[in-house]
Amino acid sequence: MFNRATHRYAVNVTVLEVIQRSTEFLTRKGVDSPRLQAELLSAHVLGMARMQLYLNFERVLTVAEQDGLRDLVKRRGDREPLQHIVGSTSFCGLDLQVSRAALVPRPETELLAEQGWLFLNQVLQRSPAGGDSRSKEQMAAVPVPTALDFGTGTGCLAIALAKHCPEARVVALDVDPAALELARRNADQLQVSENIEFLLSNGFAALKAGSTFDLMIANPPYIPSAEIETLDPEVREFDPRLALDGGVDGLMYYRQLAAEAGPLLESNGRLMVEFGDGQESAVAELFKSENWIVEQILNDYTQRPRILIARK
Repeated sequence: MFNRATHRYAVNVTVLEVIQRSTEFLTRKGVDSPRLQAELLSAHVLGMARMQLYLNFERVLTVAEQDGLRDLVKRRGDREPLQHIVGSTSFCGLDLQVSRAALVPRPETELLAEQGWLFLNQVLQRSPAGGDSRSKEQMAAVPVPTALDFGTGTGCLAIALAKHCPEARVVALDVDPAALELARRNADQLQVSENIEFLLSNGFAALKAGSTFDLMIANPPYIPSAEIETLDPEVREFDPRLALDGGVDGLMYYRQLAAEAGPLLESNGRLMVEFGDGQESAVAELFKSENWIVEQILNDYTQRPRILIARK
């Protein structure tokens, strides 16, 4: 059993018992979905898929496994994100390394990635030599779809685009060297480094003069500065403030994109951005005020407005 005073498990504790006691501990600590969290941590320590736990409920943990799990459960009870504890997260089916250098990718951002790669593949099919019957010579003549990931963080968007549209070439910008290094490691691990150019850049400053793209995609910081201290500890204490703080009203980066991104898009290009809860009208008006045509505002998987798609 789990000892509250020492955070230790009893001798001969089974998988089911350790999950139950870990769940109780995490519940007292105010962690969301404590049973799920306990199961995921247990699966990580035991080196098995979560569903395998159900076939091993009576298995007794070794002392080393108990000690390892105890430490991880305590960290989760201190509100360290599960993704940081295990060192990775899944994004669009891709296993990404995570750290304090960048925002942990959220599920809703997967919708933004999907919209991006669908558009890039449409660009490829619309090209003059497009179609399934292209010869090698025609393929060589097809213009390469291009994308710009503004504020790449873990590299999740750039990597998802490169994975799902392998013909595309992606430029990924970030102002933080540590985030950029994390993104490079993820690209190397997922074997898309040749498709992505990572640039350390304050805004668009590092781009070559005259650069244009078929797609610009961004999940910029959008939390109003004063609201950051009200966020859950997992976000407030572990995600970098640079990746959260969108200025006084949360719209600072949308103003920059609306004002500066137009000349960077091809004539039929699209800009796709994620925004925060309740920001859809303000973000749309910002882009309209800079002569953008807002084509769509898409809901996320919880049916909240989340993605804006616009063109010049």
